[in-house]
Amino acid sequence: MIADGVAEFGFSLEKALGQLGERTTDIYLNDDAYWKNVLSNVWGFTIGGYQVLKKWLSYREEKMLGRMITTDEADYFREMVRRIATLCLLQPVLDANYSAAKHDTYAWPAMPTVHADRQNVGEL
Repeated sequence: MIADGVAEFGFSLEKALGQLGERTTDIYLNDDAYWKNVLSNVWGFTIGGYQVLKKWLSYREEKMLGRMITTDEADYFREMVRRIATLCLLQPVLDANYSAAKHDTYAWPAMPTVHADRQNVGEL
């Protein structure tokens, strides 16, 4: 299944597993419900130092919401897993694009310094 999906990106299974992680984990919502085989790099994906999936689930605990997670929320979690997996697969391309853009930016002219004690800072 993974091999078929990553073929769309032109990746081999080995390259894809290098980006996604070779191990999986089961993410338990409770004693009865869980998501099976979430790839390690997808589960560990962070933004701003926060583990995205773990943080999202932490805000949906029954004791926090006062209710069980809805079917729509469970489906949304699955969709997030897929989106994050895509980001993990695209990471080398995204990094290369960022690097190319960083080295090919417009050099804006320096702006004059504004001093609080002066009314006129000169012509721009």
